[in-house]
Amino acid sequence: MWFKILTNYINGYIKIEIEGYYIERFINTCMKKGIFLWSITRKKGSIIQAKVAVADFKEAVSIAREHSCLITIKNKKGVPFLIKKYKKRKVFFILLLVLIVMIIALSRFIWNIEVSGTENIDSAEIIEIAKENGLKIGKFKGKVNTNDIVNKIRLSREDIAWVGIELKGTNAIIRIVEADEKPEIVDENSFSNIVATKDGVITSISAQNGTIMVEKGQEVKKGDILIAGWMEGKYTGKYYVNSNGEVKAKIVYAQNEKIYKKETKKEETGNINNKYSIKFNNFKINFYKRLSKFEKYDTIVSSKKVKLFFNFYLPIEIIKYTNYEICEVDIEHNKEDATNLGQEQASAKLDELINGEVIDKQTEVMEYDRYYDVNVTYTVIESIGTKEKIEF
Repeated sequence: MWFKILTNYINGYIKIEIEGYYIERFINTCMKKGIFLWSITRKKGSIIQAKVAVADFKEAVSIAREHSCLITIKNKKGVPFLIKKYKKRKVFFILLLVLIVMIIALSRFIWNIEVSGTENIDSAEIIEIAKENGLKIGKFKGKVNTNDIVNKIRLSREDIAWVGIELKGTNAIIRIVEADEKPEIVDENSFSNIVATKDGVITSISAQNGTIMVEKGQEVKKGDILIAGWMEGKYTGKYYVNSNGEVKAKIVYAQNEKIYKKETKKEETGNINNKYSIKFNNFKINFYKRLSKFEKYDTIVSSKKVKLFFNFYLPIEIIKYTNYEICEVDIEHNKEDATNLGQEQASAKLDELINGEVIDKQTEVMEYDRYYDVNVTYTVIESIGTKEKIEF
């Protein structure tokens, strides 16, 4: 049945509507005479719709007349009608042929490069290395030596464990596996000191192995030995060990913020307009006379490469300029405002630095002719010891 329907599509078929009181007789007569009707649906009690091959249409009309039925043509489908529709449109077929040839030609080049698998590594840096070694937009795929480029990328970066390049359609995908950053580990069988990582005042110290070199309340500098990697016994004498223990110190962090008494602040009005450009490889066409009608504005630029389907990019890029209208507002800060604002800004920066218990916060504000100087200090208790291998 499906083969017959496909054959009728190639040869052409007509969708008809039959109206009359003897529709069933019409259908039975068509079946007896070998006229194939399909997709038969009843619209009303005396009206049905069906599809019939072009070659059987005239005979179906004769049978309808015999049974006092009226046939109306709803539409015509199939290859013959498509050819008839477009046979006078030579320009269409020429453009279609040119488009097909262009797509085939463009498919032999690289029109997009993407990097996957990066978290800490900047993708732009990887693309730049690949570009320097022959993988770039517009490059003929047959001249891209992926193995050579992979080796060059790996040799140029110590933070990459594995890299691979896959060419799909007109898309080059650089897959990266980042190397794990492992801290320096001191072998438990080696000898080590515990040294200070920061300047501070010792608040507590405990040693499970090694000799304590500092005491509570003592001020230490970064790099000072806190617990030495040796011990001395009455009968054993001095011998070296892998020191082990915890040292906590009082650390003071300070952050200074300058808050002007008068400042001009930018605020968005809520008005937005968009402008567009289209870029063909390195040739750009702007669809605007001026970037924005606003007197003052901020612009965010975004772009999207055109692709026909998955991994088949074209050398066409749509660039969108989103303009946000802004107005300038004059703001005056008194001492209280400046203190609050300075504390907020300083605290946000200090919170990123500290790794311990904050035991005290102090704020000092100095007033000058044009600004307030807000100095915020945190006093923090935190662990400052780290192991350092003893070199003989």
